[in-house]
Amino acid sequence: MKVRDLHGRGWPVFSFEFFPPKTDEGARALLNTVADLQEVWKPDYVSVTYGAGGSTRDRTLDVITKLQRDVGVHTMAHLTCLGSTRAEIASIMERLVDAGVDNVLALRGDQPKDGPPLPPGELAHATELIEMLHAQWHVSIGAACYPEGHVESTDKEADLRWTKAKVDAGAQLLITQLFFDNEHYFGFVRRARAAGIKVPIVPGIMPITNVAQVERFTKLCGAAIPADLQERLRRVQDDPALVMATGIEHAIRQCRKLLEGGAPGIHFYTLNKSHATRSILAAVRRD
Repeated sequence: MKVRDLHGRGWPVFSFEFFPPKTDEGARALLNTVADLQEVWKPDYVSVTYGAGGSTRDRTLDVITKLQRDVGVHTMAHLTCLGSTRAEIASIMERLVDAGVDNVLALRGDQPKDGPPLPPGELAHATELIEMLHAQWHVSIGAACYPEGHVESTDKEADLRWTKAKVDAGAQLLITQLFFDNEHYFGFVRRARAAGIKVPIVPGIMPITNVAQVERFTKLCGAAIPADLQERLRRVQDDPALVMATGIEHAIRQCRKLLEGGAPGIHFYTLNKSHATRSILAAVRRD
């Protein structure tokens, strides 16, 4: 099932994102977790990330293949171009297609700090990866977008031009970077539509379960934590249960307002902690 076909059916699309574990035992635990989620919550699809520079590539491919074949859940494989040659990307894609994976989230990946220069002719940007995928494989292609602007962009308009370039290259779905203030999402959607971007723009939501962790993530990706939420979190930061309860409460309100405002679904950044996501999804689906 192609993710692009899940949209437009008249109801929201819910998806979970996981990162690949570092051990075989962790991989088995993740497969069991997703199997349980599939049985009870039936997400429309799940995605599995790469590590920095594609460092977890083999484990990602192994997990995504087993989820597709053995668990029977629809999957989206993350694929980055930095750190991989065109030939390596083609080999990965053949492996995914052979496993029945119909969906790819095409990303540039993190810039290596001290790596060798990119060889001539290799892929340097997500737009180039999308063009390659669109030309050679019949898969549904997703891409990332940034409601608060990419940290490397000079301004939001420049970032929007890059986003449109991804869509023009063949991306059929956009998933946002995490954010905690819905106005960032709705403002981005308005600007994207005005720029001629017509594909679904799915909000990416990360339930807060750890204060230090979310502060680190937002610093890295340039997202902002609203002052009132930050104050509430700092008041309870020494009590993990209250932090999780605060994060879940905020995410439930966020998701409800996003869906009421016309968002086509929710993509949950689970951080492999499905309890918070299950709680949010249960509340949202009751509405």
